Amino acid sequence: MKLGIFGGSFDPVHNGHLLLAGSARDQLTLEEVWFLPAASQPLKPQGLVASERDRLAMLELALVGQDGFKADPIEYERGGVSYTVDTLREIRQLHPEAELFFLMGADSLADIAKWKSPEEILALATLAVVHRPDAAKLDYSVLEEFTTSERIGQCRAVQIEMPPMAVSSSEIRRRILSDESGWEDSVPEEVAEYITMKRLYQSDV
Repeated sequence: MKLGIFGGSFDPVHNGHLLLAGSARDQLTLEEVWFLPAASQPLKPQGLVASERDRLAMLELALVGQDGFKADPIEYERGGVSYTVDTLREIRQLHPEAELFFLMGADSLADIAKWKSPEEILALATLAVVHRPDAAKLDYSVLEEFTTSERIGQCRAVQIEMPPMAVSSSEIRRRILSDESGWEDSVPEEVAEYITMKRLYQSDV
């Protein structure tokens, strides 16, 4: 099984997340893409905004009818800080037959040296990095101290091409907090309804 692993805050999940996952699924012929909302992210010390339950609920709403997509609470269930290497180890133990592709953005690639055990991450999964036509060329040289040139070539070969989409979870939260209209267009309809019903992101506390 070719399995895409997509981790993140998803605070909230938005249309850009779905476009990224769909681009990866189609271009890499992935059988499944698992969305793994983080319990706590080591590189985001300011913390998350919505609760684990709300972020998972929004993900599940967003993925209804999306072929091959599913939300997995593996990092919630483990608890503590969500290190990618720990998640990949657990998935590898549960699914030793799967070929793992870890979906990541260009910013994450640039910061890979700050991650826990990047050498093991690269051994457990092939990095599938997203590139947009309006962005600079991806710099894979940051991987040279952690793996072989052959492995870097494998990562280059599965680079994901994605059209530009100017949307971010932080901007959606800002617009909701500021009572600005139009943010609903950036998320699936069911997610917008959930956010409104639960009154999420309407306070900066």
